[in-house]
Amino acid sequence: MDTPPRTVQANGISLAYRVWGPQDAEPLVLLHARGADGADWADIAPALAAGPRRVYVPDLRGHGRSDWPGGYAYETMRDDIHAFLAALGIHRADVVGHSLGGAVAYLLAQHSPGLVRRLVLEDVPAPFPLDPPRPAAERPDGDLPYDWAMILATDEQRNAPNPMWWDHMGRITMPTLLIGGGPASPIPQEQIAALAELLPDARHITVDAGHLVHEARPEEFLAAVTEFLSPAGRTPS
Repeated sequence: MDTPPRTVQANGISLAYRVWGPQDAEPLVLLHARGADGADWADIAPALAAGPRRVYVPDLRGHGRSDWPGGYAYETMRDDIHAFLAALGIHRADVVGHSLGGAVAYLLAQHSPGLVRRLVLEDVPAPFPLDPPRPAAERPDGDLPYDWAMILATDEQRNAPNPMWWDHMGRITMPTLLIGGGPASPIPQEQIAALAELLPDARHITVDAGHLVHEARPEEFLAAVTEFLSPAGRTPS
């Protein structure tokens, strides 16, 4: 069952979030893709909470019920999640990120490796420049559930990522599971493979589901993530 939305002040803004599971269980954070919000995990979070785990699902800045303050650098979104965990008194957590949320997750893992126990990246590309660059997007008509400025800012960073993001991948020493969506995904799957080869303690699987793995193939996604996060699935890092 979905839980009522909550808010917390973090990194100078209000972040909306939902939570599932026992309060004293191990914390798990789910980070959504661009243009979505925490509700995207509503069918996944309860199953993961049954672990048992305390599952936290925030809306990233510029999305959903969180503030839309401008300033959409990936590093700023990383700092939001760092501050979110601090505000909730969470000193270490497992983190799952999809697409943009996965980029935020790997930046968090680079910046504060002691904060991330295990990392799951769902169809997340390596931070390579796009060639050719993504063309300028045209705003859809009507109200949007996200800040259009966020789309423009993240497109710019996707076209020309900060080189330090790739250079610092070796800092991600915790066990990491990379889930690729296969040939139907618009994300180049060879980039996910390259990322897996670079990380010191990585597993790489493919679920032939396209970019929305947890939505299109929830049972397979949950099986892979649950096994990886379980005590039996842990490997020394």
